[in-house]
Order: sequence, then C-alpha cells, then structure tokens
Amino acid sequence: MTSEQRDISRKLRIFNYAKQIGNVTAACRHFGTSRKIFYRWKRAYEKDGEQALVNSKPRPENPKLRTKPEVEEKILHLRRTYHFGQQRIAWYLERYHGITISAGVVRCVLIHNGLNRLPRNERKRSPVY
Repeated sequence: MTSEQRDISRKLRIFNYAKQIGNVTAACRHFGTSRKIFYRWKRAYEKDGEQALVNSKPRPENPKLRTKPEVEEKILHLRRTYHFGQQRIAWYLERYHGITISAGVVRCVLIHNGLNRLPRNERKRSPVY
C-alpha cells in the first residue's frame, strides 16, 4: 500500500466513523484530528473526489538551493576525519578551498546525513598541517 492510498483510506475511515456515530467532534477526538481539518478534508473530497485526500507537500522542493554534492562530500570528510564543528568546517572550506558557506548550511548538511552529533568519547582536534 502506497502512502497515497494510506492517506485516502485513513481519511475515509474518519468520514465513515463520523457518519456511523453521528458526531464529528467525537470522531475527530477519536482519530486525533481537529474539526477544522476534518471539514477541510470533507470539502475537498466533495469537490475533487479521492485524489483531494492525498497529502501534498506544503511547498515544492527547490533543487537550486541544495548544496553541491562535491561540497557536501568535503563537509562530511572533514566531520568524519577530524571531527570538526560547524564553524570550523565553514572556516576551513573558505580558507583552504575558497568555498564560502555558512555554518548553518554546514549544520543542515550534517543533519541531513546523520552526522550532527559528535561522538562523546572523541576530543575536538585541530587539523594536522
């Protein structure tokens, strides 16, 4: 079952349960949704059918704003090899590679790749020159 089918079947279950017990408030409380959302789904379902019940992303993904893969690899290499923090990675890339990047972007890359936490038993080290 795809995620679209799960979205549709869940919302239809809520509609059917509300109709069965005759109380929208109790149905929403039972399924953990708000009445405002319930009625928004219901209006969309009545207007456009089942396809309106599929969850859509709040905004489209913008690939132009992604960090280049080669820069991401350098960030990940510095983190894995030297256990640098965000500030030091940004400083290192600017000084030695001419790549200007903010510490916040470095943080986002580390979080995206699951390296946002340093190991507890590792000490912070400076690079060997």
